[in-house]
Amino acid sequence: MLSNEYLFPVRKTRRDFLAAGAAFTLATSGLLALDKDEPKNSLKLEVDPTWGKLPDGMKFGLGCAVVVDSKDRIIVTSRSTNPCVAIFDIKGTLLETWGKDISSRIGYDQGEFNATAHGLYWSKEPEGEFLYWTENVSKGKDGKKLGARIYKTDMNGKILFEIGNVAQEGPKAIKWDFANPTDVAVSPNGDIYIVDGYGSQKVFQFDKSFKHLKTIGGSGKDHGKFNTCHGVWVSTLNKEPELYIADRGNNRLEVLSLEMEYKRTVEGVRTPCCFYQHDGHLYVPELGSRVTVIDAKDKIVAQMGDGSGIKDDISKHPGKFKAPHALTLDSKGNLYVLEWVPQGRIQKFNKG
Repeated sequence: MLSNEYLFPVRKTRRDFLAAGAAFTLATSGLLALDKDEPKNSLKLEVDPTWGKLPDGMKFGLGCAVVVDSKDRIIVTSRSTNPCVAIFDIKGTLLETWGKDISSRIGYDQGEFNATAHGLYWSKEPEGEFLYWTENVSKGKDGKKLGARIYKTDMNGKILFEIGNVAQEGPKAIKWDFANPTDVAVSPNGDIYIVDGYGSQKVFQFDKSFKHLKTIGGSGKDHGKFNTCHGVWVSTLNKEPELYIADRGNNRLEVLSLEMEYKRTVEGVRTPCCFYQHDGHLYVPELGSRVTVIDAKDKIVAQMGDGSGIKDDISKHPGKFKAPHALTLDSKGNLYVLEWVPQGRIQKFNKG
């Protein structure tokens, strides 16, 4: 049974921030390195270091996830209570925030609830647009298990379904023993894939009604086994859709059929976190201070960041990375990279 109809019941609108009057200007720093065989300047990007600033009194926490919807709204979630979720337009104007009262549902208020939100997936389905939220596991003050759930919500945060460590089963809630899930993806036929990347190292397949279809995985280095299966994505780069798993601890991408049979491995990545598909490429944020881009043939065509990381204040290094954790691209090809750092930095890279 759902304990709260809305995952995010408190929000502020754009008019609340008009007074902030932040100006967003383009600066030049950061360039995605191209493979010599790629068309010249096809992935040229310039960082805008002032994009996505929050008003005084608000700050990001550890950067969890970022997605873009059909209106090119950039939805950012981090481990902060103010705001938990921030929604921007592509110019960087803050349109809306969803407030700290959501903490009792998904655990952003770490002073009281240690459960933490993690993955986020935007899905356009026949019935409309939806968000799928992945919640990590933790314990409350009384020692009870918190988190370990997946939520499906509408675009306003209204919970439509949940699966995992739910309080009580019902028409919109199913108990499932996830150990510590990290990400979720939806296939063109509606099947739902969930990776238990901080727990059992298993990948679960459900149909669109959350009926269980198949489970694979477990810890290991062999194909079909994982070491922090952190991210999941259904790629439609080729005629036949395929399932990509970011096997972070094994520094590889595992490619499976939609029936979750092993097909091949992509090497050359370092601590990959998740995926986003845009314009014939898959973009992969790597926790090791880099973003990698692969084409439909799994060839690495571009990499951004030298992988050395940032040792001092990251605000002094626009265009460089310390720990990319999630990314997305808008319809114009602009790139947004969110980092797993305490201040939850998000950077926009304008397409050249």
